[in-house]
Amino acid sequence: MINEHRFNGLRFYNGKIACWLFLLFMILSNDVVAQNEILYKEVDTTKLYLEAHYPPSWDSTRTYPAIIFFFGGGWNGGDRSHFKHHANYFSKRGLVCFLADYRTKQNSGTTPFESLKDAKSAIRYLRKNTRALHIDPNKIIGSGGSAGGHLAAAAAMIEEFNDASDDLSVSCKPNALVLYNPVIDNGPGGYGYERIGDQYKDFSPLHNIRPGAPPTIFFLGTRDSLVPVETAEYYCMVMKAISSPCTLHLYEGQGHGFFNYRNFDYYKLTVEETDHFLQVNGYLTNQPQVMIE
Repeated sequence: MINEHRFNGLRFYNGKIACWLFLLFMILSNDVVAQNEILYKEVDTTKLYLEAHYPPSWDSTRTYPAIIFFFGGGWNGGDRSHFKHHANYFSKRGLVCFLADYRTKQNSGTTPFESLKDAKSAIRYLRKNTRALHIDPNKIIGSGGSAGGHLAAAAAMIEEFNDASDDLSVSCKPNALVLYNPVIDNGPGGYGYERIGDQYKDFSPLHNIRPGAPPTIFFLGTRDSLVPVETAEYYCMVMKAISSPCTLHLYEGQGHGFFNYRNFDYYKLTVEETDHFLQVNGYLTNQPQVMIE
């Protein structure tokens, strides 16, 4: 005769194992969604993370376009929360959004060159891990504001300044660029020349535009004290000369940083234009169904 207590205990034990196995399966199948922070690089004691924002209706059987945002701050300071509102909106629109850490003078005592190395490492990490991250390797958008806009553009244009630990067979070139008042001229008279010096020839996006540059949307206020309108117009002119689309949006009377969330009207306008640009280039479906807030 079967011992009923023993039988019930065994049934409970097996049920408990089944429950844990189910939870483990769910964790493993959704590990990227569950993990908001992803370590992409370690330099000595410095750990650099990507903060991932996935679409609310994320489906593990699909791949998604991705956008990576680099914060502004003159390569001196700042943090990845700069673009948190953009990530909130565009993740709801169907992009996987990444807010990137990188080394700055304040947090690591480094130069702009290390900032660029980190930006390139971050994009290479995304492209090398597309399967685990559920993103399309051919639909990675680079974005950023000010110095962060420089990093996104430089990752697309600049051959130099690669981290020694990077796998250079993996491209760090974004497939499209969304640039918010980027400091793309680092030559004499341009932004940051006093720190960059003659290395601007290998560091400044404006001086390294070449065929194959990704399609770009460029936002700028007409009273920007760091990026002259003429510089932006020349940048887009050269881009078009090599058959790379570049759309410049100018905002009358606005200064540097006008697009930030605290200036909600301009934040909304630039997000709408970004959304349209990404629709036209095949990264988003047509008319958005998400409120900008």
